[in-house]
Parts: sequence; C-alpha cells; structure tokens
Amino acid sequence: MSQPPLPQQTVIAVVGTGAMGAGIAQVAAAAGHTVKLFDNRPGAATKAIEGIRAQFAKMAEKGKLTAAAATAAGERLIAAEQLSDLADAGLITEAIVENLEAKQKLYADLEAIVGPDCIFGTNTSSISVTAIGAALKHPERLAGLHFFNPAPLMALVEIVSGLATDQAVADTLFATAAAWGKTPVHAKSTPGFIVNRVARPYYAEALRLAQEGAADYATIDALLREAGGFRMGPFELMDMIGHDVNFAVTNSVWRAFYNDQRFLPSLIQQELVDAGFFGKKTGRGFYDYREGAVRPAPQTEAAQAPAGKITLFGESTAADALAERLDNGSLSFSRALGSDGRIAEIGRAALYVTDGRSATQRAFESGVANVVLIDLALDYSTASRLAIAVADQCEPDAANAAIGLLQAAGFAVSRLADIPGLAVMRSVATLANEAADAVNQGVCSVVAADSAMRLGVNYPCGPLAWADQVGVANIRTVLANLGTSYGEDRYRISPLIQRAVFAGRNIHD
Repeated sequence: MSQPPLPQQTVIAVVGTGAMGAGIAQVAAAAGHTVKLFDNRPGAATKAIEGIRAQFAKMAEKGKLTAAAATAAGERLIAAEQLSDLADAGLITEAIVENLEAKQKLYADLEAIVGPDCIFGTNTSSISVTAIGAALKHPERLAGLHFFNPAPLMALVEIVSGLATDQAVADTLFATAAAWGKTPVHAKSTPGFIVNRVARPYYAEALRLAQEGAADYATIDALLREAGGFRMGPFELMDMIGHDVNFAVTNSVWRAFYNDQRFLPSLIQQELVDAGFFGKKTGRGFYDYREGAVRPAPQTEAAQAPAGKITLFGESTAADALAERLDNGSLSFSRALGSDGRIAEIGRAALYVTDGRSATQRAFESGVANVVLIDLALDYSTASRLAIAVADQCEPDAANAAIGLLQAAGFAVSRLADIPGLAVMRSVATLANEAADAVNQGVCSVVAADSAMRLGVNYPCGPLAWADQVGVANIRTVLANLGTSYGEDRYRISPLIQRAVFAGRNIHD
C-alpha cells in the first residue's frame, strides 16, 4: 500500500538558508505548508524569507500566482531563532555544508528536540545517507531528499534510502515531493546516487577527447549541443558549475568507488583547479569570461564540392535522414541494399557510422582505404552539425568528397582527430553504460535512471532509452571496441546491457 503525502498542516523546517535551502522552503510554502527556516548565521533566515517573498511577488506579477496566493505563501514562512523552535516540525530537511560530521551533529541535536514521528530529509548530493544516519538513535527516520538547483524550477527530487531507512519514510517523502509538484525517483544510498554518478561520463569522455587532441573545447561543446541535442556542452557546463565543485564531486565518487577507473578524474581539470580557474565565477575556466574576451568558434570544415556518384545504403536512421536531407537539397543519389555497414558512398569514399573503432583501424580491418566515419546524432534529420573522422589511409580527395556530401545535406562538418568513438557516440554509450550499471546494482529502476537524467541535468533523452534507440547491440559493440582500443577497464560493459543483447530485447522491455 502506497504512503500518502504529508498533509498540508504539517510544519516543514529547513535548516540552512542559502540558495538551495531557500529554494526548498519556497517549494514547501507554495504547496501550502507552514515553513520554518533556521540558519546559524544571524539574520540569514530573515533575509532568505524576504527573498522568497519577493519571488512570490514576481510570480504574481507574471500571472503565475494570484496576488492573494502569493501573499498567503509568503506569510507561511517563519524565521526560527534556535533549533528548539523546530520542535513541532513533521519534516526537517537540511541544506547546510557538505560535511558528514556537521550533518550528523545537526540531526543528533534535532533528535532531542522533535517528536518521534518527525522525518529527517537530508539534501546531501554526495554524502552517504547511511553514514549520516549512523549517528542517530533512530536512523530509520532519515532519508535523502535531494533537490536540484534551483529547487523551485528543477522537477527532479532523488529520494535516497540509506541502509537503515524505513521504506515507509522513503515512500512518504516520495509522495510528498510529488504533491509539491516535483517528479521524485527512488534511489539507494551509493556514491553519487543517480544523477551525480551517471553524469560522470559526460564530463570524463569530453575531457579525454580534449586530452588526446581530438578537438578544441568549443568544437566538442558544439557537437554535443548541435548533434547530441544536449542543452550545454560539457566544457561550458563545467565552467558554469565551477571546477572546484565539479572536480570535487568527481574525486568524491572516484574515491568512494575505490578508485574505479570509470570515474578517474582528469589532469586537465586538476590543472584548472590548481590555477584557481574555476569557470564563470572566477572569470576563467575552459573559456575566458573576462571583459573583452572573445568566445572561440567551433572548428568547421571549409566548403567542399560533393564530387562523384552518390549511393546510400540500407535503411538505417542515418541513411534515411541523409536521403531526406539530400532530397531537400535537390542532390541526386541512388539507393542500394546494405553490405558492410556503410551508409553512403560518394566517389571513392565510404561513409560509416562509428562503431567505437578508429577510422584507421576500420579501414585496415575492412580492406577499404577511403573510410570516413560519422558521429552519432540524436536526430540525423534535424542535427545542424556532425563530426567525422578520416582514416590515415584515406585519399584527400575522397575525404573532401565525403565532407562535401554532408555539407550538401545541410550539416556543418567538424573533423576530429581519428580517435575511437568520436564525440557524441562515445558519450552516449558510456552514459548508457553507467546508467545500466546503476540499475544492475539496484541503485534505481530503468525508468528512474532515465527520468533522473532528463529532469536533473536536462539530457535530451534518458540514456537507457537512447541506448534502445541506437540499438543496445550497437552500444555494446561501441563499448567493446573502446575497451579494446584503450585496453582499460573504464569501458567494461554493464551486465544489464550484455543480458539485453543476448536476450534480443531492449533495456526498457
């Protein structure tokens, strides 16, 4: 039997009134609860309440709330002068410093103040809920209630169960978050929970591409946006988050998983942190944000003529989209049955979608010298940019003809160094692999993993749904080839993906 949400008459308390704490208080007050705010900094709670009331007033001005509702919500906010003022709370959540001892002490102090039915919901993003609860007399009342910043706007809330968490407590928080207009997901207390764990490859693979000289930051960012459909590229996103924060989370997850190579921190980011180049907030990161600085443009190939007869092969999404785009450009072509996986030929050039091998390796193993690989796109019919890699054996005229073909289809073409998996494909494959491992290890469900990544970090598609779209067998092949190319455990394939492939089914089946 599912648990009901906390009733509106339940007093909610928020300890810590920075941006996150204030955001959570705003959400709870908007949902009809009396909300008490406490902060050990003098005047901080009162200042936070003033800010929240100003937000309610702005919402009323924009017609998102009536003036009466905005006033009523603001009046439900109360500044608490001491912890004992929270004695009547039915739920206390904290958004204090990310420090285990500080959180343990807070909740141990609160246990002596509140009633036995009061629920504790920690907003920690990286500390073990099990470890926080270990200091309590009644750890079963504690669960993670992890909002994302800014809490009033972001839909996702991770409900995280520690080893001692009562399932009824987790279910009550789940129902309450839903009643507050959020989309909750259940997760187990493991390093990074869902989002901060599954998101690591988005940063890690981009950093590795840069370290190997595949392309510059602006080009990789443009490809992840314009071909991958991500709202922000990995480098601009890290600059926005702050390298001090992002690097610390990566290190935390890496250490918590006993130095698993899948979460290995990057020397490039270490250098930025050592230099104090934390991103936007310090004026320098991967990009220069100082006054007068010019944002670099992505590398785009010069215009080439699509010289030679064009043949499209098979009925893949890439080939079909290419046909549609060439039709729109009034460029003639013929179609034929697929043979060795190529999607197109133009003159002597053969175009393939990357399978995790380098173009040079694929040319060697296939005996086809003029191999040009194209990257994955979320939607080949609408993508504005596409990455390619060219085999070392490929003749320059053949490479130029392939570039001309893609340009005639309306793509801006960025040529990367011949690294395995290109940019979007290896990012999607490793994201799907990490999400699959989280599911396989009982951290969350398939649906929760996809929902968390779409709503928590605005991915254009859940990574497991994306794997189904690309083809789970194709994802497995890409990972296997990356593993062979690098000889690293970093690309080991999740058992969940293996089973799906061997069973001939999608992950969501």
